[in-house]
Amino acid sequence: MQVLIIGGGIGGLTTALSLHAAGIDCVVAESALELRPLGVGINLQPHAVRELIELGLGDELAKIGVPTSYQTYTDRFGGTILALPRGRYAGYNWPQYSIHRGELQMLLLSAVRERLGPGAVRTGLSLEDFEQHSIETAGNAGFTGVTASLRDVRTGELLKETADVLVGADGIHSTVRARLHPDDGPLMWNGIRMWRGTAEGDPFLDGTTLIVAGAMAVSKFVVYPISAPVRGKVLINWVAEVAIAEPGPLAAADWSRPGRLEDVLPHFAGWQLPFLDVPALISGSGRILEYPMVDKDPLPWWGTGRVTLLGDAAHPLYPVGSNGGSQAVLDARVLARELAGAADPAAGLAAYEQDRRTATTKLVLAHRELPIEETITLVTERAPDGFDDIKDVLTSKELTDMAAAQQRITDMDIKALNDRSSWNVAYQA
Repeated sequence: MQVLIIGGGIGGLTTALSLHAAGIDCVVAESALELRPLGVGINLQPHAVRELIELGLGDELAKIGVPTSYQTYTDRFGGTILALPRGRYAGYNWPQYSIHRGELQMLLLSAVRERLGPGAVRTGLSLEDFEQHSIETAGNAGFTGVTASLRDVRTGELLKETADVLVGADGIHSTVRARLHPDDGPLMWNGIRMWRGTAEGDPFLDGTTLIVAGAMAVSKFVVYPISAPVRGKVLINWVAEVAIAEPGPLAAADWSRPGRLEDVLPHFAGWQLPFLDVPALISGSGRILEYPMVDKDPLPWWGTGRVTLLGDAAHPLYPVGSNGGSQAVLDARVLARELAGAADPAAGLAAYEQDRRTATTKLVLAHRELPIEETITLVTERAPDGFDDIKDVLTSKELTDMAAAQQRITDMDIKALNDRSSWNVAYQA
């Protein structure tokens, strides 16, 4: 079996490693001329970390990731509303890692080239279209493979590549998705603008806590370290979220759009958390990126025949559960497992879609509810000038419901994950 993966992001590269580990040949086609360590921080949940460790990347991950201890919610003054243990601190057998997206991508890229060969990731190739080869035997229609039309962005030459399976891991603006679903709806914006950046700073609290301060209805600030201390300083990732417009469809979104300091800083003027100078952190960032918080309506089906979708191409999520990259890793592992064990590729893709589309559709819809925001807004309304004890502001039930809401969009059942067998498989041709 030969698989052509479109897209060299976290999902595409993890797919390549997973297929290779299962004994399935594959190649990655990436439109960028060069893959570089771009982006800012993300979080890898224990369910994804387990899969990467089982792919033999545990030592490398531990070198570049920060094992998150707590996800702590505060008001804009730093008063603790709720502190949720994360990763091993919550009882998982694997950590949650706060990590630089670009460094993670480079780790995966290096592993793919080392294990699959230097030609396993072909850059500068942009997918334009694909065609499945159909066959009919005994009255049953089926497909025998796929031919992809790839444009060499350096020369303009159109190349034809044939494979048994085509996987669209080409992001939220997926060409594969557009060809499979020409009537697909637009990006859906919830009206929240996000600014993101990184800056060096002093470690805060225990050095491994993820802080979520404030509320989107006014201004919200997410901050966590993504490096170990070097000469007493750590690299800190921050996300600023502010509701600036009514929700609605969005024609396009540019994930590399530069943000302006003068646009984001006024929303956090005067913020002084006891453990962090927020305005100074924002001002100290070398580069600021600006994003709309968007997703897409879940698809009734992902692929057909020998073609499927994976990661953001299949199920873009609001980034409120720290789960986008993690779900792409799970996609990759389930895809390899199902292809390795199926009687034919189409059956394997159908089983993969059944498993992952069901799970991720629930997550997309749950993320849209922004369940945490309702409770934090109550804190803002009841204690606009801060509080000494959250029990004077929220009831025990409100706090319990808040914890359950966050776990619903972030976590997996701890015992089930710890006890289940490995997804490592071997392909029998």
